[in-house]
Amino acid sequence: MIPLHGLMKRNIKLFFKDKGMFFTSLITPAILLVLYATFLSNVYRDSFLSAIPQGLHIADGLIDGLISGQLISSILAVSCVTVAFCSNMRMVQDKADGNIQDFQIAPVGPSVLAMGYYLSALVSALLICFAAVGLCLVYTAVTGWYMGAMDIICLALDVFLLTLFGTALSSIVNLFLRSQGQITAVETLISAGYGFICGAYMPISQFSEGLQKVISFLPGTYGTALIRNHAMGGVLAEMSRQGFPEKAAEGLKDAVDCNIYFFGSRVDTGTMYLILGSSVILLIAAYIALHVWKANRRKREFS
Repeated sequence: MIPLHGLMKRNIKLFFKDKGMFFTSLITPAILLVLYATFLSNVYRDSFLSAIPQGLHIADGLIDGLISGQLISSILAVSCVTVAFCSNMRMVQDKADGNIQDFQIAPVGPSVLAMGYYLSALVSALLICFAAVGLCLVYTAVTGWYMGAMDIICLALDVFLLTLFGTALSSIVNLFLRSQGQITAVETLISAGYGFICGAYMPISQFSEGLQKVISFLPGTYGTALIRNHAMGGVLAEMSRQGFPEKAAEGLKDAVDCNIYFFGSRVDTGTMYLILGSSVILLIAAYIALHVWKANRRKREFS
């Protein structure tokens, strides 16, 4: 435990010491919030209004609540993964600087070294992601608050699990990178592409049927759906209390990916948690196994 604690402390300290990387990771969710609120709020408003049956009136406050829920769920779903990639650069940086060789000759097992990188990246990512949660809750309170205490608790759990997933995924990817240029390329690719394939930028319901089936195999899809459900659950419940038709409410949930379907069958919340949690365990196990395998192969090459 002492070597693991020392590795974690060292990696976290170096991450926060790099002011450029830290502040870039920290302000990214804030920038996304400003951009989404500026350019997408009207798009979301038009989308919600078009989904409401003709002749059915809905208060502007409820529309604002729907918009803020979709905005913050999109931001958090993307940030949990992209921030994890930023916070997990220490592994690649150590290889680029040659520091990894010092760890390899030290009396530290490869599995301990692997978990040291993973846990330190996880702690750093969680600090930033929960700061983003606080910022999003402030925005929701200003624009339209319908969330209850249980919604906030579940939202925090969703962010925690999705950050676990993002850190595990980035650990596997970064295991095969060796230079700063490769880091930059992967970051750009993840930042540009992940939001689309997880349904954060554009609802999966708007994709083609074939693409929807492909995306239904990706764990990040269910992480986004969980965050969406708990960010928008309060306002959807309020709409039901005010007499909004149940069929129209289900159609609205389908449109914004609160409901996710796997080959035509709706996936319930418990199954979403099971899929995301199982994916985290499998990815962490695969990451440790790959790290140990690479370390053993390296030892055989030099023996």
